Amino acid sequence: MSQFSTDDHQYMAQALRLAEKGLYTTGPNPRVGCVLVKDGEIIAEGWHESAGGPHAEIHALQQAGDKAKGASIYVTLEPCNHHGRTAPCADALIEAGVSRVVMAMEDPNKVVAGRGREKLENAGIIVESGLLAAQAEQLNIGFVKRMREGRPFVRCKLAMSMDGRTAMASGESKWITSPDARIDVHKLRARSSAIITGISTVFSDDPSLTVRLPGDEKTLPPLRIVLDSHLSTPPTAKMLSLPGETLIVTATDEVEPRELLHNAGAQVISMPDGSDNIDLHGLMMELGRLEVNEVMLEAGATLSGAMLSKGLIDELVVYMAPKLMGNEARGLFKLPGLDTMDQAIDMEISDVRAVGKDWRITATVKGKLEK
Repeated sequence: MSQFSTDDHQYMAQALRLAEKGLYTTGPNPRVGCVLVKDGEIIAEGWHESAGGPHAEIHALQQAGDKAKGASIYVTLEPCNHHGRTAPCADALIEAGVSRVVMAMEDPNKVVAGRGREKLENAGIIVESGLLAAQAEQLNIGFVKRMREGRPFVRCKLAMSMDGRTAMASGESKWITSPDARIDVHKLRARSSAIITGISTVFSDDPSLTVRLPGDEKTLPPLRIVLDSHLSTPPTAKMLSLPGETLIVTATDEVEPRELLHNAGAQVISMPDGSDNIDLHGLMMELGRLEVNEVMLEAGATLSGAMLSKGLIDELVVYMAPKLMGNEARGLFKLPGLDTMDQAIDMEISDVRAVGKDWRITATVKGKLEK
């Protein structure tokens, strides 16, 4: 029998809805929501709106004022117990005199994990955890991945026809999917800390890799990353003249093209793997150090295949359009070495839904080719 009541579930569900309001704005911090309840009524709410700003608990406590004394608080992540850009939330809850803290999940950050709870319990506050934990973790899937493994969560976006093709043999690919699907893609971009593409996509599409959404949704511009082994990105590439930062990752130490790209506004780093290619594993760990939580991979079959084969793609988001493009058209991944069914990379489909006239299929990657 669950230790949590129906009311507990409802209050935590509301806290999760509040946390989701920070979907586009909190990076590199987690998205957190909070509800304060007293005598069976919600007396205050809050969510973490942006990095450096007050945490969810502080917003709620400020709203509640003296009413917080003796209240229960429902929060989607363990209250912090350390000084960062803001003061510890655990201290604020103790000072406010709350009587019970229900948290969805423990903070995966080793600096925090368990310590916020310990401080609250030592102050005589009842602390319970695990309520809607899976939903809370899913909301912060990139932050959790970075805290636990040191690298970001990588989501690979693909658009394909019903026969699994991403472009005509000539390279023509605009537009496979409908405007509704393209808006949906921009929502995925908006929640991402970085967007990765390859030099072949720069040559063929000259992409902007920006977030373009209708309305006035507040977003943090994702870091644009181009994987360019031989440093052949043209200084006139469209993305270099747009707001936001562009990082070009290469495997060469050539000085002249590096200076040209630097003068055009790009950052350039060299991460060779010893065989004239980019160290993809090393890059993911570097992005973790840069506090990148979620990565959107929007690339061609070669780079997508390389990332998949090395086990660096966590999730596929495939938009399938009601089109047939023929056997000469290009496929989703370049994956040499798959010759028998027991070598196939397994997926687990987590969601299928209509987006306009297209279908969006979300799948978790369960296998890889390389260690």
